[in-house]
Amino acid sequence: MTINCKGSLIDLSTPKVMGILNLTPDSFYDGGKYKDESQILYQTEKMLQEGATFIDLGAYSSRPGADHISIEEEENRILPIVTLILSKFPNTILSIDTFRSKIAKQCIEAGAAIINDISAGSLDKEMIKIVGALKVPYIMMHMKGTPQTMKSLNQYDNLIEDIQLYFSQKIIEAIKEGINDLIIDPGFGFAKNIDQNFELLNKLDLLNIQEYPILAGISRKSMIYKSLNINPSESLNGTTSLNTIALLKGASILRVHDVKEAMECVTLFHRYKGQA
Repeated sequence: MTINCKGSLIDLSTPKVMGILNLTPDSFYDGGKYKDESQILYQTEKMLQEGATFIDLGAYSSRPGADHISIEEEENRILPIVTLILSKFPNTILSIDTFRSKIAKQCIEAGAAIINDISAGSLDKEMIKIVGALKVPYIMMHMKGTPQTMKSLNQYDNLIEDIQLYFSQKIIEAIKEGINDLIIDPGFGFAKNIDQNFELLNKLDLLNIQEYPILAGISRKSMIYKSLNINPSESLNGTTSLNTIALLKGASILRVHDVKEAMECVTLFHRYKGQA
């Protein structure tokens, strides 16, 4: 189970960690935290040193009800940072969190390696075709609606079966466009309430039927802090607990704000599996 990132094969049969670097002023946890080049480079270096295999850059907040921004604003936020990070840390495997094909193409041409699309092509009909032409790994997430509307779209006949059907259809579309390296993200918190998020985590292993690597993005989300009646800033321990469950249920990538703690989960998971 490998993906090709700019000529380097990354083996996802052993779990990897993806560090989150939000370039938005309004993300639910770290919005506005990284405002200048020195802060961005410091956080990137920190995550790489702590063991992140991937750094995921996002310039469009996808939290529920987030403000919509223009493609020009997203472009102005993210493209200079791709260049900045790769000029300082040229071996970094950058993932680009965007649902817009123009942004995806520009960032890959600037040296990024992966596209992470919250809509799996639903919000930009050119996305899957563009990713296929670029020949890069594609993370496709399950979501209904948009970040502005998804909170009210959490009705399902059968949550897991509906998600399985969604991915089956998206995978067929991606393969037709020549995408070789696919990763599926079940979309914790996207068009799902807290109970549905926990059902999804409990049954995450059922998505292995797709035979593609699974990315789990649980870090500091409301399923944790609302369940514990705390704030996102206090939810690291809960994140670690649920990341461990995600690994046991078959996740290949943990997408996190806190790389060191996630790497500790992975290390202890290896010991548990007798792989140390």
